[in-house]
Amino acid sequence: MTFVGREQKLKDLHARLQSGSRLAITAISGMGGIGKTELALQYAIAQFQSGYYPGGIYWLRARGQEIATQITTFAQMNLRLTLPEGEIDKQIQHCWQYWPEGDVLVVIDDVTDYGAIKPHLPPSDSRFKLLITTRLNFGRSVENFAIEELDEESALAMVEGIVADGRIQAQLADAKALCQWVGCLPLRLELVGRYLADDLDLSVQELLAELEETRLDAEALQAVEAGMTADLGVIQALELSWRELSGLERDLACLLGMFAVAPIPWALVEKCLAEVDAKNLRKARQNGLLHRSLLKRVGDNLYQLHQIVQEFFRVKLNQQIKQGDAIKSSFCGVLVEVAQSIEYSLTLAQANDVRGAIIHLEELANCWADSLNDEALKEPFTGLGYFYKGQGIYVLALSWYLDCLKQTQNRFGETHPDVAASMDNLANLYSVQGKYRAAEPMHVKALAMRKQLLGETHPSAATSLNNLANLYYHQGKYAAAELLYVEALAMCKQLLGRAHPNVVTSLNNLAHLYNVQGKYEAAEPLYTQALAIGEQLLGEAHPSMATSRCNLGVLYHEQESYYLSVVL
Repeated sequence: MTFVGREQKLKDLHARLQSGSRLAITAISGMGGIGKTELALQYAIAQFQSGYYPGGIYWLRARGQEIATQITTFAQMNLRLTLPEGEIDKQIQHCWQYWPEGDVLVVIDDVTDYGAIKPHLPPSDSRFKLLITTRLNFGRSVENFAIEELDEESALAMVEGIVADGRIQAQLADAKALCQWVGCLPLRLELVGRYLADDLDLSVQELLAELEETRLDAEALQAVEAGMTADLGVIQALELSWRELSGLERDLACLLGMFAVAPIPWALVEKCLAEVDAKNLRKARQNGLLHRSLLKRVGDNLYQLHQIVQEFFRVKLNQQIKQGDAIKSSFCGVLVEVAQSIEYSLTLAQANDVRGAIIHLEELANCWADSLNDEALKEPFTGLGYFYKGQGIYVLALSWYLDCLKQTQNRFGETHPDVAASMDNLANLYSVQGKYRAAEPMHVKALAMRKQLLGETHPSAATSLNNLANLYYHQGKYAAAELLYVEALAMCKQLLGRAHPNVVTSLNNLAHLYNVQGKYEAAEPLYTQALAIGEQLLGEAHPSMATSRCNLGVLYHEQESYYLSVVL
């Protein structure tokens, strides 16, 4: 197999090992399967071929083996050293003291406890260069050398080097999708590459389909063959890390697994686990997940999982029935609150406030809708529709509105208040785009459904009246629009009282209709009422009040009341 994508890392690693006058301790850290052992092996092979370490290159295995025994056995058998009687620590010191002259490279692979190997390390002599591979982050104990997953080009080259029969280039699009599916993780790439190489009649597309169907249980991700650097499959490596986590660390891992593979604002995590002390939660993050390279810090208070880690944590989440349900409920509740904070009339400030959570809100809608209770089902879809519609991204808004309609119909049937709300939102979007023929029947159906289900006089029915009236207004059907606006206004005042935001909306709608028809005397008192009530409810600085003042100012301008227009 060709070693690809790490050439610069080899140079950087060599430079780091040579820096300083004392012992250079460099740890290649990273999650299981990232290629730590392979990088260390390739470095050792390259340096052996160049003769850079005349004192020798010595490879030790930390997991499941006693470091001290490996050192003393090697010294006796290969260096022909006679060890002194007594404690093992004195024997180790003797080994290092009489090690052959010249620079020495000592590689200790798969270290899980730095404290366990520390007493046996070479002395603080600049000729000893120590290279450690580990899934952990030892903090200041050692100089860290982190590695990432491969880029797409290197990932493709790696798989192609294993398969080597032209299938990768012949099925390039599927091969790229395969690399993305396994997260460009070297061990996973090697596993799927060998799986393809073993079955000459298996297409890349067929393997992708198998992976999609069986996910982490796929045979192509499990079998580690002879000749591979790694002796643990991806899942087994993650399982080892999982066993070392505390209860809180596991809860945090499961929660993080619900988020999208994207930067996760830590504030959202704290809200989801609000019952946990913030300091203890940070300790679980640092000592449990970051320390074991299961989580990566990608910015100020931003953290992200690798795709394979996310999937592994989701498996664990679903295995923990009682606790898993509580975590799912908490995640859904916090993200639903985010969705509900997105208003229909989106402002730039609101968009910026929620932007970092949007991809996770999409993950909730796409992957966790079944975990939403009936009252919350439509909220993520509606919030996402508002978010994209407010920015003029109608294609994405349409997609979420259609999903909302489908989800509510599937759960509640064809007639339900949430189905009517979904229809109204979809129709409003069509109306904004000038697709009046598509919008009108949906508005009419939503209005009839709300009146049937909720009664002739209900705030939701008033909303539908306003929506349908808006449509008629845009079509120039002013008489039909006026009847509906008047009915909606009367209904809102009766049901909600005169001091309510919906009353302000209805007043503005009717006033605007009169204004465009030149009925200024009818429009002015309605605009004035809307502004007064709005300022009372929302304050003078609210964006809606700027709209109300603008409407009244336009009216005065058209009446040639220029002084009043300027004052507003």
